[in-house]
Amino acid sequence: MHPNALVELATELLHQVLRFEHPADSVVSDFFRRQRQLGARERHTLADTTSCVLREKPLWQHLAQSGKGEMERRLVLLAWQGNAAFLRAALAPAEVAWLEQVQTIDRVALPERLRHNLPDWLAERLQAELGADAFWPLVESLNRPAGMDLRVNTFKTRREDAQAALAAAGVDARPTPYSPVGLRLAGKPALHKLDVFLRGDIEVQDEGSQLLALLTGAKRGEMVADFCAGAGGKTLALGAMMRNTGRLYAFDVSGHRLAALKPRLARSGLSNVYPVQIAHERDERIKCLAGKIDRVLVDAPCSGLGTLRRNPDLKWRQTPASVQEMSVKQAAILASAARLVKPGGRLVYATCSLLQAENEAIAQGFTESCAADFRVLPAAEALRRAQVAAPEAITQGDFLRLWPHRHATDGFFAAAWERI
Repeated sequence: MHPNALVELATELLHQVLRFEHPADSVVSDFFRRQRQLGARERHTLADTTSCVLREKPLWQHLAQSGKGEMERRLVLLAWQGNAAFLRAALAPAEVAWLEQVQTIDRVALPERLRHNLPDWLAERLQAELGADAFWPLVESLNRPAGMDLRVNTFKTRREDAQAALAAAGVDARPTPYSPVGLRLAGKPALHKLDVFLRGDIEVQDEGSQLLALLTGAKRGEMVADFCAGAGGKTLALGAMMRNTGRLYAFDVSGHRLAALKPRLARSGLSNVYPVQIAHERDERIKCLAGKIDRVLVDAPCSGLGTLRRNPDLKWRQTPASVQEMSVKQAAILASAARLVKPGGRLVYATCSLLQAENEAIAQGFTESCAADFRVLPAAEALRRAQVAAPEAITQGDFLRLWPHRHATDGFFAAAWERI
């Protein structure tokens, strides 16, 4: 494709994304479906440039003020993630001179808000909760693209065998530092056509997400519920832990998300999974299971701010009000899910949020209100039983706490309780 045409398409895509009417990944996917002439390299360039703009939007908007022409085009030129010589072929001489001038600006001397590139309310919360020493390393990690982790389907194969199969296909994969079933890749190779993927030996899943499933301690023959299953990444991990025995319920309010589980479930070889669409957390189909479930995982809907490496638009789409609304919903979902747990059973509450309001505050509130029925299970203890390496390095107090800058995972939180 001619450089001018690709820059125009990048500008058009950015126009649509910056409306923030829908999640950026959905907008990009819809755009690519309509632009079928795009090759893989062109798609990567457009997607990566869009993500770069979203990650550092205040900085790019500040620098773009000195240029001329359409704002979205200026943002594309500043954040371009493709071949530099290719881009130069699409520029007018004045644009080339402008970009060269912008590149001489000392970004270290810019105001804090143009260095952290977070909404003011979020920056203030994270600085207050973490302190300056941890805040800036976190910011740096959030402004880098996430890597790619895999979960080995141990129902079908062993980690070392999956690693060898990937190596034979030219993919460099190393064991993850904490999860005993994870592999971390160098780069982001195309996996969907590899035999090791097609036969269900591996699934793309962040190491942090793997650890949430391991925290449940699910075993053979048990009844287990994934209360907010979504597309089922943790459901599949739980099913493998259960060795395809017992009964595993995948509950979610979205039939669309549960439908996305079906092809993954077919590859996995699991037959103990029962996807169930529910109307809400008090659905009658849940009430009939009260007090019968051995393990309940509540991967609660949340702000998603722990996934900013992958979804940088979330920081511009969330607000203090939306976080507050979410925390009310999280407490209600956790209380409903707790009713399923039988005496001696385990309850796990998890989010992919960075904020205490969605994490420690919810866990502590539940502990106080349900002290007669549940006792806190220290996360390090439960993770050690699950053969997780160095559990003390990924826990804070009684909770699992994962940070991109410390653990090279998405930001995750989890708390566990046992029913008395």
